Amino acid sequence: MLWRRTRARAGARARRATEGAADYVDARLPLYDGGALLRKAFPDHWSFLLGEIALYSFVVLLLTGVWLTLFFHPSMTEVVYHGSYTPLNGVRMSAAYESTLDISFDVRGGLLLRQLHHWAALVFLAAIGLHLLRVFFTGAFRRPREVNWLIGVTLFLLALAEGFAGYSLPDDLLSGTGLRIAQGIMLSIPLVGTYVSMFAFGGEFPGEELIPRLYSLHILLIPGLLLALITVHLILVFHLKHTQWAGRGRSQRNAVGKPMFPQFTAASGGLFFMVFGVLTLLSGVAQINPIWAYGPYRADIVSTGSQPDWYVGFLEGSLRLVPPWETTVAGHTVMWNVLLPAVVLPGILFAVLYAYPFVERRVTGARAERHLCDRPRDHPVRTGLGVAALSCYGVLLAAGGNDIIADTFAISVNALTWVFRIAFLVLPPLAFMVTRRVCGALQEADQKRLTQGEETGEVRQTLAGGFEGGHEPVDEEQRYVLRSYGYRVEEEREPSADELER
Repeated sequence: MLWRRTRARAGARARRATEGAADYVDARLPLYDGGALLRKAFPDHWSFLLGEIALYSFVVLLLTGVWLTLFFHPSMTEVVYHGSYTPLNGVRMSAAYESTLDISFDVRGGLLLRQLHHWAALVFLAAIGLHLLRVFFTGAFRRPREVNWLIGVTLFLLALAEGFAGYSLPDDLLSGTGLRIAQGIMLSIPLVGTYVSMFAFGGEFPGEELIPRLYSLHILLIPGLLLALITVHLILVFHLKHTQWAGRGRSQRNAVGKPMFPQFTAASGGLFFMVFGVLTLLSGVAQINPIWAYGPYRADIVSTGSQPDWYVGFLEGSLRLVPPWETTVAGHTVMWNVLLPAVVLPGILFAVLYAYPFVERRVTGARAERHLCDRPRDHPVRTGLGVAALSCYGVLLAAGGNDIIADTFAISVNALTWVFRIAFLVLPPLAFMVTRRVCGALQEADQKRLTQGEETGEVRQTLAGGFEGGHEPVDEEQRYVLRSYGYRVEEEREPSADELER
């Protein structure tokens, strides 16, 4: 009894101390108001994990990037290499390239961390792209989430710039070839192209200032913008609540799922360690960007069979497909073969992405708030446009490796280029039409399922001697989902007396 009373008194003292500490903190911070935040529901569906994978890849990028800055020297000063990689001993190179070699061969764990940083960058961009596609095809960009869509597109654009800047920092032959292409793109801009190039490179190509400037952008400005926009994006997600798939108990006015604490926090924490583990495994077993095999950059050498990272591969393909069109006006040459694919095309792409939510709202007149995810089949025009854009991207990405494909399959690179040119014009409208027909067929199949029921696989002979398939009613959950998406079926009712007399 004495032990129980002692334990009770100790428990009471602990509760009073805890309540006092909580009151002290709440007087200075909104502690009690955060209770509702901890109970916020997060829908449980695999497609929502894409955004979390992008977030956790960004965390890995920040951690590995901070470590790499301790050893990287962003300088184009010429030095002579005397390090562990013997094939390059005595070779003149930039200090940036030398420090990258030192990280790879002389710093303990350096190669693993450098490859981890590169793999995380690729996964980060891929996750953002897939997340944007999920938002697009499910209509999650509609009111009230237009601003979050704009933030997501901006994040993707900044991630592209961040990836290209980091890819160019080692000053190897492959990244130097990419910088040479970038300079050509700058020069193609009418009137101001030369000034843009001179400003970026600090003089004639390759200049002395580009690597330090890219380094400042890569470790300071662009990561700061990414971090700020990700924070705003997450705040808006909390404020507007998640979209969710239709189902029993889910409506436009609620959010059904795991509470933030402890279920969602535990699951999301586990996902972070899974992402970190997979990226680390890739970094240990899958070699990426072996800059020692390319050698240091020299302006008079171009790497053979060079291919950029996948996220800028479509630009490489577009440059290869446009014929050599040029126009000379008043002594000035306009290089359409570079300006159109590398400046105009990306500008149109991102302008369409930014404007699409507002254009669709104006065309369809759908101005109500929408918190349930759309099924792609129920919006065939939007889905068709998305598939057409993906087919266009696929053609350009494949065209970026037309020389490798031609060499591998022993076919003419010129003939292959014409195949890609024709496919770029023909495939997108064809994909749009086929997708619309498929969506329409899926809608008819859903309506038939709701009206006639699911096929059981049984075949019965009728009294008239024919055969008919057996059906069973759709279960209540699927019936609820189909009806929530606008599918209707006439309810059975007893005939009236007048109908029986007639």
